[in-house]
Amino acid sequence: MVIKELHEIQHKHGYVPEKELTALSQRLNISVYDLHGVATFYPHFRMVPPPKVDVRVCGDFPCALNGCDKLRTDIEALCKGRSDVHVGHVSCLGQCDRAPGILINDHPYAGQGHAALLELVKQALAGKEVPEQHFPGLKGPFKSDPYANEGERYGAIKTLINNILHPAPQSEEQAAIESAVKGVASLGPIGDVIGKLKTGGLRGMGGAGFPTGSKWEAVNKAPGDEKYVVCNADECEVATFKDRELMKNVPWLLVEGMVLAGIVVGAKRGFIYIRHEYHDQIHAMEKEIEVAKKLGIVGKNVLGSGKTFDLEVFVSPGGYIQGEESALLEAIEGHRGQPRVKPPFPVFVGLWGKPTVINNVETLSYVPCILHKGPDWFKSQGINGCAGLKWIGVSGHVNTPGVFEVPMGTTYEEAINKLGGGMLGGKKIKAFAPSGPSGGFLPPSMMNLSMDFKIMQDAGSMLGSGAIVAIAEGTDMVEMALNATRFYRNESCGKCVPCRVGSQKMVDIIYKIHKGNGTKADLDDIEQLSDTLIMTSICGLGQVVPAPIQSVLKYFKNEIDAKIKK
Repeated sequence: MVIKELHEIQHKHGYVPEKELTALSQRLNISVYDLHGVATFYPHFRMVPPPKVDVRVCGDFPCALNGCDKLRTDIEALCKGRSDVHVGHVSCLGQCDRAPGILINDHPYAGQGHAALLELVKQALAGKEVPEQHFPGLKGPFKSDPYANEGERYGAIKTLINNILHPAPQSEEQAAIESAVKGVASLGPIGDVIGKLKTGGLRGMGGAGFPTGSKWEAVNKAPGDEKYVVCNADECEVATFKDRELMKNVPWLLVEGMVLAGIVVGAKRGFIYIRHEYHDQIHAMEKEIEVAKKLGIVGKNVLGSGKTFDLEVFVSPGGYIQGEESALLEAIEGHRGQPRVKPPFPVFVGLWGKPTVINNVETLSYVPCILHKGPDWFKSQGINGCAGLKWIGVSGHVNTPGVFEVPMGTTYEEAINKLGGGMLGGKKIKAFAPSGPSGGFLPPSMMNLSMDFKIMQDAGSMLGSGAIVAIAEGTDMVEMALNATRFYRNESCGKCVPCRVGSQKMVDIIYKIHKGNGTKADLDDIEQLSDTLIMTSICGLGQVVPAPIQSVLKYFKNEIDAKIKK
């Protein structure tokens, strides 16, 4: 696999030397031209030797709310006059609850405070080894983990396999479930799994909200013996970091969810696609896969069923666009990670052109919970008329940022003021983002909204992945929109003209307004450009570029008017 080979070369040399690229070309029978195109596309790979010290500061808006600009200025002052040092920007590191975050020679550091981070940079400048930071995990138990102790783990898959090998007489309840799941009634226990996921209402928790049972059913019914299961654990959206904790604290749920998916849809191989900055999570998942292999959960003849399911971790070479499911598949295949035109969709033409299930960490981790405790139990966990559970991340101007497991229907007011500990310094809240920049910025009057896909859609926003950011009074909302739009501009893959050119143009217009040089005509340009981006961009990245500034125009227009008047 091309990406894995490039990772190994860079790990050995610190970059990708030309001679190594040529040798790889000969070994894989791929042109140097194509390999160079792949290596230069991804931000993680270097084509020249790295500097002695490479420091990158996250500047995306949760870090911007917590002093990243001052931190970068102080780091630049420390490094002034050093030709062997590089100080630059890095896109969101998934450490928003510990903001600000930085990379020192490709290792992430966060949650230590301004002075401590500066001290780490000083150590690196002095030639001292900076120890890698390992972050603490959450304290359990969690409602989504159905296993009280280690000996009970993988119970859901053991039950399913036992039913496949020794099918029990069909009960009235099973018959009702199977009759409701057309097309899989003859599949017995496999049809029962799909039926329970549908009954439980499990949806894609990465943001799209597509029904999980329907997706698995489509891949199950797709013709062909070669199919795949892929977990999207890239989590590069600004303010999104919940899956980070699931992989570290309950990795067995993800492994079991993937194996169950493989058995249900008929796939023999699966990949967990993790962003390369998640060192702890990569280690946790690789360790858990080894445990599962020893228990006979992963590999040949899974639990004596005659089924094969091999599972491995695939480390991402970077880039937010890899969160788009077809771009992620392109990366695994060894290509530039650019989105495909849809249709066809991955459930029919996915990895290597074969039917593929793609779900995120949270979605797959809920599968054992629903199968073990039952779909009705899962649905009953919701409040305020909503069903199910949700993992959320709370960051920004709050006292206790972090990752929390909450009932669907929890309000944003409760998430910010109770779970998040209220606003820093006792300030009033000015705005909040319900799902990072893609959900836009909402006013405090909407904090009583419940976390639910339909409720948020009806309100003109989105539940998304549950990446909640609280913003205190005194914050410039036009500057926040500029910051978020810059992120999308930086992360555009450049494949389609609307996104490639439009995102830069949107940044230019917002910057002009922010600096006090805007006119009312700029607002018309924003409206027309937004329509173009939404209607003609190939993927979701280009379609959400306008979301930050559109929300500011809708709820905080007085700030834009004041800047234009000025």
